[in-house]
Amino acid sequence: MTTATLLLLLLCYIVNVSCVALPPKVFNVMAYGAVNDGTKDNVKAFSAAWKDACEYEGRGRVVIPRGVYALGSVIFTGYCRGTMSFIIHGSLRAPTDRKSFSTDTWIGFRYVEYLTIKGGGYLDGQGHVAWHYNDCHTNFKCGKLPALQSLRLDFVRNSWIHHIRSIDSKNTHMNIFACHNITISNVRINAPADSPNTDGIHIGSSAGIRILNSTIRTGDDCVSMVSGSRGIEVASVRCGPGHGISIGSLGRSHAEEPVTDITVRDTTFVSTDNGVRIKTWAPSDATSASNITFRDIDMIAVANPILIDQVYCPSGNCLEAQSNVEIRDVVFKNIRGTSSSEVAVKLHCSRARPCRNVKLIDINLPYRGPRGKSRAVCVNALGSSSGIQIPSGCL
Repeated sequence: MTTATLLLLLLCYIVNVSCVALPPKVFNVMAYGAVNDGTKDNVKAFSAAWKDACEYEGRGRVVIPRGVYALGSVIFTGYCRGTMSFIIHGSLRAPTDRKSFSTDTWIGFRYVEYLTIKGGGYLDGQGHVAWHYNDCHTNFKCGKLPALQSLRLDFVRNSWIHHIRSIDSKNTHMNIFACHNITISNVRINAPADSPNTDGIHIGSSAGIRILNSTIRTGDDCVSMVSGSRGIEVASVRCGPGHGISIGSLGRSHAEEPVTDITVRDTTFVSTDNGVRIKTWAPSDATSASNITFRDIDMIAVANPILIDQVYCPSGNCLEAQSNVEIRDVVFKNIRGTSSSEVAVKLHCSRARPCRNVKLIDINLPYRGPRGKSRAVCVNALGSSSGIQIPSGCL
């Protein structure tokens, strides 16, 4: 035995880990008492399977076979001794009792590294039982809104979600918070266009997140990126219906982290309420959004295809308040298709902190409607236009 091998074995002994590569091991939830009849709650069985898999020093594979599994709110927690796979072949069904609506997580993963979630199965949020409670825009006496997010990752690193389908979430479908190096690919997210607050993928305080080769149809933003989003890539995504892909809204809370190094590319929007959008509250606290690129994008009958909105104020009571969010170094390049709104390009920046170094390059967005040609509107925006400009550049 070599000196190097002896030293490695000694190190493994000191830190109390195994140096022997163990084979993957399956932890089938059925062996822990799970019932796939769609009615009996399976939190206890799923949690027991996760616990044993998490303590295994090789790759633990929690497997949910085909069938329909009722599942209450559950959080799977690390740190685990080996790498983890959560393999969903069946359909997981969220609770429908109203008391479950107040918690913010249906299925959560926390403090896990090297996690894979896959299997081709469904997360059925059963949102139809909750959406009608979300009526605060018309009912001033409304109660606490349904907050149950279908899948939430907190403090998860170096992980991969792929070939999963999320339908009819009560609130956000996937929430990524304080995570690092996560790839989400080949996912399908679906909810009706009028379902409230059903964002597809919401990202905050996270770095190195990639969303690839996915389809998102929902009632809110397909993808939203808020405070502390850094190094985010969205590519080859089909969005619509929905509110588009948004950075923000920013500036509502005190001491928000900057948003920077964002790329949205090779993406298609179909009949969405917005295309690519940066939105900040007015008034707002100071923060920034910078080094942002939207490129190689197709718009099909999209309202507000290109939008910077620094007077975001859903209540309409903001009067002359100005945003203190600094927006700079933003590129809109090779964006083509059709606009369903006469104003195809709107850059409405803050008088207090005008947008700087905004570039419009090869924009081709004719308006298909009764009011003539498409228009561009720029307010407090500094930058340049080059290449094809339909509508005529306003920078």
